[in-house]
Amino acid sequence: MARVSILLITVTSFITVALITGMVAYVSPHQNLEIRTWYDLNAIRNDLAGNYTLMNDLDSTTLGYEDLASPSANEGKGWQPIGTFLPWAETTFTGFMGTFNGQGYEIRDLFINRPDELGVGLFGEVGQEGVIKDVGVVNAIVTGNAFVGLFAVVDEEGRIEDIGVVNATVTGEVFVGGLVGDNSGTVSNSYSTASVTGNDYVGGLAGESWGFGAVRKSYSTGSVTGNSSVGGLVGLNYGIVSDSYSTSSVTGNSSVGGLVGENDRSTVTNSDSNGSVSGNFTIGGLAGANDGTVSNSYSTGSVTGHLSVGGLVGANNGTVSNSFWDIQTSGQATSAGGTGKNTTEMEDIVTFSGAGWNITTVALNQPNPAYTWSIVDNLTYPFLSWQS
Repeated sequence: MARVSILLITVTSFITVALITGMVAYVSPHQNLEIRTWYDLNAIRNDLAGNYTLMNDLDSTTLGYEDLASPSANEGKGWQPIGTFLPWAETTFTGFMGTFNGQGYEIRDLFINRPDELGVGLFGEVGQEGVIKDVGVVNAIVTGNAFVGLFAVVDEEGRIEDIGVVNATVTGEVFVGGLVGDNSGTVSNSYSTASVTGNDYVGGLAGESWGFGAVRKSYSTGSVTGNSSVGGLVGLNYGIVSDSYSTSSVTGNSSVGGLVGENDRSTVTNSDSNGSVSGNFTIGGLAGANDGTVSNSYSTGSVTGHLSVGGLVGANNGTVSNSFWDIQTSGQATSAGGTGKNTTEMEDIVTFSGAGWNITTVALNQPNPAYTWSIVDNLTYPFLSWQS
């Protein structure tokens, strides 16, 4: 048998050339590449169209942390976001356009301090057809100026799926979110418990969602603080929010809502909010200001403010249908839209089935996924059936 000699030469951490007698085999940089260290994660920026798989947790003990993602990295700026956000570049594509599969692993202890920069996060921009999925981000500290979030900007056709942000703090000026600063793609099956602080367009999950932007089957629970267009889930919604909820406590000045701060020519459906909401004017348990459509939704959190304050909606120039708020827990007897009910009525399936909701009664801790909503009749408020 003839002997075949093989020489392996590592060109980069991602490209290997195999020299075999009589031929050369080239391993494409766009194949599925494995991430095991912070150095590997950092190298993604060298091929923004690649396909990557996280093979283990990354944290402060993982190789490369001190150099790349710690408070001392990059002269105190910490992590440099992957993908450069260029908000006025129409023909230059600098966002991540590949696939990143976290396989359920976590990225921990990320530190970013770039208060004068745009597009600040683990990924600065997820470009068209870019996909980030199935990863947790834990104990992150992210500070930027505008378009700030763990995934700062998600472009049209970009996707964020099955992501959890836990015990993180996110701080910026405008377009600030616990998960995404600015979204025109799709965020689904994701959540954030981050504490989020900003000025305008501030949300527990997304600062702004617009255009083709959609938030589906997602939720937020962390505190949210801002000035204008401040929402428990989304600060400014120009897109679609559906099958989602927030328990975030929300504080702001104007256009402040438990779910969305401002719903502008857009849609909120099959969603609810349960956190406290406080501000000055245009304050609502579900939406501060509504210029779009709200349907099949409800709120229960306490609501306080001074002008244009409503149990469900603070100010309404749009349409509100088949939606409710709890007049007892909210402390508000009126709203610019929706129907007020007492707590007993809010725990009665008849209230919602009579309004045409896709809802069914279930036993405790046994939601029925065949329906959008489930309720333990006379015991709980309605809850989305995808919730465990």
